[in-house]
Amino acid sequence: MKLDSTVSAVITGGASGLGAATARRLAAQGVKVALFDLNEAQGEALAAELGGVFCKVDVTSDAQVDAGFAKARAAHGQERILVNCAGTGNAIKTASRNKATGQAQAFPMEDFERIIRINLLGTFRCVSKSAAGMLSLAPLDDGERGAIVNTASVAAQDGQMGQAAYAASKAAVVGMTLPIARDLMGEGIRINTILPGIFNTPLLAAAPDNVKAALAASVPFPKRLGEPEEFAVLAETMLVLGYFNGESVRLDGAIRMAPR
Repeated sequence: MKLDSTVSAVITGGASGLGAATARRLAAQGVKVALFDLNEAQGEALAAELGGVFCKVDVTSDAQVDAGFAKARAAHGQERILVNCAGTGNAIKTASRNKATGQAQAFPMEDFERIIRINLLGTFRCVSKSAAGMLSLAPLDDGERGAIVNTASVAAQDGQMGQAAYAASKAAVVGMTLPIARDLMGEGIRINTILPGIFNTPLLAAAPDNVKAALAASVPFPKRLGEPEEFAVLAETMLVLGYFNGESVRLDGAIRMAPR
């Protein structure tokens, strides 16, 4: 797919981190970008910077996702690109002992379900609704109607202690990539997934310098955190390269996460 002003994109989680870097990279090539996010101040500021549009969207809500797509399409037309970066995590053991009382406690199911609703169901909700919209587009010269990039995590393959919910949600994003590619193959819509390692995003910004240094040192090579711009480069490659379809690719400096 050629990236230029004839193409529009929706980026979920687009106000910061991986999503913001991807939005900037696409906009630099003329792509019209719409940002879905809950952070209104950051989202509006970035949209203004990029000449795009901000849509306040909670990806767990059908109504908000529908309204976001309607606003984005009213401004830019039907998107040919969707990049899903919205997500979150938690750190809770499957079962543990209360430090104060020693009493056994189970994983609170509402916390497990929240991660699944955001990371898995939110991603699929946006994929399905965007792909349905792409069906209305005329195919390009190569038969392509659109391209989708999802964000999983290396935790999908080597989740750490306390990451049962997060790892399950991200493994499911990986697991649905090929079936979705097969579902959409007759319509000229491609889908791929990126599994980022340890990236220098707002999630880590508040961590002490010694913690960030230790994380960087754990990466085989290069011994540093990944930069959001590097994620954006891989997302762009997945969008531009027409033979890239149904794949889930780690972007992690060869790291394999330890148990803790």
